[in-house]
Amino acid sequence: MIRLRRPATAAALALAAVTTAVLGFAGPASAHVTVNPREATQGSYGRFAFRVPNESDTASTTKVEVVLPENAPVGSVSTMPVPGWTVAVEKRKVDPPIEVHGSQLTEAVSKLTWTATGDAAVKPGQFQEFPVSMGPLPQVDRMAFKTLQTYSDGNIARWIEEPTPGAEEPENPAPVLTLAPASASASATPGAAPAGQAAADDDDDDEDSDGTATGLAIAGLVAGLAGLLLGGLAFARTRREATPKA
Repeated sequence: MIRLRRPATAAALALAAVTTAVLGFAGPASAHVTVNPREATQGSYGRFAFRVPNESDTASTTKVEVVLPENAPVGSVSTMPVPGWTVAVEKRKVDPPIEVHGSQLTEAVSKLTWTATGDAAVKPGQFQEFPVSMGPLPQVDRMAFKTLQTYSDGNIARWIEEPTPGAEEPENPAPVLTLAPASASASATPGAAPAGQAAADDDDDDEDSDGTATGLAIAGLVAGLAGLLLGGLAFARTRREATPKA
């Protein structure tokens, strides 16, 4: 005699399958190095952080190299101490000189290299931020920071591809800071928040809001599909029990 699987067991297995399918399709794409905030104003000063997620399951990130774009030199670049990491600053000659507060600068920072010491490396499942202060930001539409991420097993992730506006994101995109022209009203407003700081707050709020909305949408979809599935199984069971035996 063949025994039919119990409706509750079938429903549980089906629910698990639905949940896995929905969450699987909604899973995040592979993370890459970004600069946060991602937008600022030309001519302003700001605090920016290079956010470096560790994508390896077995190795840790031990070194991060960020190259500043040659076509957009910045007069002032300073780094914030990161516990357990040392930073090396490389400079290059610029011609014509950069004018900063009436002074003519003939050198600009070309590369920043952070190296982990001791047990400070970014481990699997973790990320690290490397803050810098930059300004005045150049009169360009955007700055692409080509970045090399070195792992403890010797592998190097090369985030060096510059995204093209309107095209699909490249496989290994470089962090990009988009710069908007300064408006006369914004620059004339006393006590206005630094562009980088305001954009950073907006960026974090947007990320939190997007994450919350996505989570609620996924939960609602799973609950709806599960309800339909359980309702169908219950209806089928009711009809089977109500059918007269021959």
